[in-house]
Amino acid sequence: MDIVIIGGVAAGMSAAARLRRLDETARITVVERSGNISFANCGLPYHVGGVIEQRSALLLQTPEAMKARFDIDVLVRTEATAIDRETQQVTVRNLDRDSTSSLHYDHLVLAPGASPVRPPIPGIERALALRNVEDVDAMVAAVGHARTAVVIGGGFIGLELVENLVERGLEVSMVEATAQVMAPLDPEMVSPVHAAIRAAGVDLHLGAAVTAIGETDVTLADGRKLPADLVVAAIGVRPESSLARDAGLTLTERGAIIVDEHLRTSDPRILAAGDAVAKRDAISGEQVFVPLAQTANLQGRRIADVIAGRTPVDRPVLGTAIVGAFGLQAATVGWNEKRLRAEHRTYRAIHTHPLDHAGYYPGAASLALKLLVDPATDEILGAQAVGAKGADKRIDVIATAMAGGITASGLAELELAYAPQFASAKDPVNMLGFVDENLATETTRSIQWHELDEAVSAGARLVDVRTPGEFANGAIPGAVNIPVDDLRSRLDDVRALAEQGPVLVHCAVGIRGHIACRILEANGIQARNLDGGFRTWDAGQAASA
Repeated sequence: MDIVIIGGVAAGMSAAARLRRLDETARITVVERSGNISFANCGLPYHVGGVIEQRSALLLQTPEAMKARFDIDVLVRTEATAIDRETQQVTVRNLDRDSTSSLHYDHLVLAPGASPVRPPIPGIERALALRNVEDVDAMVAAVGHARTAVVIGGGFIGLELVENLVERGLEVSMVEATAQVMAPLDPEMVSPVHAAIRAAGVDLHLGAAVTAIGETDVTLADGRKLPADLVVAAIGVRPESSLARDAGLTLTERGAIIVDEHLRTSDPRILAAGDAVAKRDAISGEQVFVPLAQTANLQGRRIADVIAGRTPVDRPVLGTAIVGAFGLQAATVGWNEKRLRAEHRTYRAIHTHPLDHAGYYPGAASLALKLLVDPATDEILGAQAVGAKGADKRIDVIATAMAGGITASGLAELELAYAPQFASAKDPVNMLGFVDENLATETTRSIQWHELDEAVSAGARLVDVRTPGEFANGAIPGAVNIPVDDLRSRLDDVRALAEQGPVLVHCAVGIRGHIACRILEANGIQARNLDGGFRTWDAGQAASA
């Protein structure tokens, strides 16, 4: 059996290695356009910054090693240029010799990955991208002669590159066309990330468009010019699907290769995996483009199983991802609030601000957590976490819960590892479950930070139940300060406010606000708690500024 695999990184090499473990007799050939296979592309920004000092550490396998251990033929610097589905032949071109040849296949695997988006900006040819080892070599060489840099794009790769260029001592500007970096995060959750970027000395431009790239600068739409010895385009990626398109395979409107649950394309002899492939969204079931390394590796493994005669089913994707930059971790899973609102989905949002481990143990750091829940079914729709430590653990637990069908209130029941240096006896994930349980079973209701202005404009009265000292250090305009410990003795004051309009209560992060609401409701005063408290509202205001 002849098996040809186009693409020699995550999905392609996972498929090749597992195929050999499952079938010792198959003739397996991998075709890779670049000069390297199985390189750690997620580690490329850190070699630019010198965190990963040795380039060789990025090279996980070589063609020679794959031949010796797995008897797999790997053709590097070789580009697949055409697929003849009738004769089951792939035309390939050796880029060094500029010669062509054909490879026969019984099964063809497409794992070409994704290519950087290159918008038609004058001078875009000067902008470097970062997708392979050749790219990182070019960037490392350019950094050695640069003093200033502009990174275009505020996604995960852009953010990692900005941090690493700062690490190398460059003066860095970051330009993002939308109002925030890291689109998977909601505005109030990304606010600490913006603050950390600026605190590191980065010149951050949000809602800004690049109109031209010159020899030594970058011009923005408003006419400003940013100094740029080095320019990096990290605007995003698109599926590398031209080969599939030319072969007549079915693609999505955005150009991703459509596969069935067994990763077969519209031609059953051709399978596809990785960043070039459309995935099935775990929340909606729709086709989505989610280029993530873990999914690519898993799909490569599953393709090998299918070719070997097994019947695995490709799992849907949650889009679980994390980035670390400037001392912060930012992680996400599932849908964010922006997407839920755009899709007109009903949801319940929960914000908490716990410590990553027990507060009495040294080194505890604050986390911002957000959970999004279907109020009818209690299904977890998504979550976000931002903080110095512990974001990875919490999002991984929630992603596992989502994959296992555990509801939001079910998070309260999870038995998680606890010692004071690692967590709290009530882990932040458990606390999200407790809050959801309260909202689902009690009369207390919450209000979101972005709903507050409209509610106050309509006549609602805001009661701040923090201490006078906290109130003096910063308060929401129009709030009346009645500390929670004084609330029972000042019920008449709250009743007077309730006669003027609905009562909204808030504290710093939401816990005292919930207690205050329970006290008021027990005394016949209806109140709503500001979800996430002053801290979430303040982050939302900073994001909106």
